[in-house]
Amino acid sequence: MKQITYEKIVEEVARLCQEANYDLGQDVIQAFEDSVKTETSEAGKSILNQLIDNANIATANRVPMCQDTGVSVFIVKLGQDCHITGGSLQDAINEGVRTGYEEGYLRYSIVDDPINRKNTGDNTPSVIHVELVEGEDLEIQMTAKGGGAENMSALKMLTPSDGLEGVKEFILNTVREAGPNACPPLVVGVGIGGNFESCAYLAKKSLFRPVGERHVQPDIAALEEEMIIEINKLGIGPQGMGGTTTALDIKIETAPCHIAALPVAVNLNCHASRHKHVRL
Repeated sequence: MKQITYEKIVEEVARLCQEANYDLGQDVIQAFEDSVKTETSEAGKSILNQLIDNANIATANRVPMCQDTGVSVFIVKLGQDCHITGGSLQDAINEGVRTGYEEGYLRYSIVDDPINRKNTGDNTPSVIHVELVEGEDLEIQMTAKGGGAENMSALKMLTPSDGLEGVKEFILNTVREAGPNACPPLVVGVGIGGNFESCAYLAKKSLFRPVGERHVQPDIAALEEEMIIEINKLGIGPQGMGGTTTALDIKIETAPCHIAALPVAVNLNCHASRHKHVRL
């Protein structure tokens, strides 16, 4: 049985929080560069180039690429033969967030109550999803999820009679209504199936897949390819200034569901698609 200390988790989580905000993934940078070549709007091309410059400045100067340093969201795969020593997994993750955001001079974006809205002062508590898996490894995936795109996300309980066309329409309408408010070009995460709460988790989880990576299931991969074309026909463009790059990619995950249900969740991510991971 592998043993991983509380302190090691704190150290790694703190690092992930800073790197997510300083270092935009190469998958996103490559998507920007590819989009510059295909974007038809001169304003859109200019904005895409500015986003590339912004990401390079953040990396070079170790500063956040965006002032919204986000909700710290974790998807943790915990091996059933892995033992955490010295404290709980949840406490270790939250201490890592607290340390990473303080030492990295990252903005605190969490309030302790949705009504009274007093800032917690350390960007905790984070949002933690734990999946128990085989083996003895601990894999931690982290994203700094900005508030603007999150606010424009949506979930709808469709019925089976709405069918695939209803799913497509809901995805397009969500992106259309978001307009410039979600800071495009977007990465669009979609969950189809499950139930009310698991559908939203599927959409969030899909965003951890690298930009440009298709679903392993051929029909879902084909749907992703179809929908990215349709989304980019909306003409919203980079930062809502018009153009053919409204989204960099769309990710779709599915799950079994009730015979009477067809839930769909769309979780939008802004152009700063920040995700990092570590395996211990």
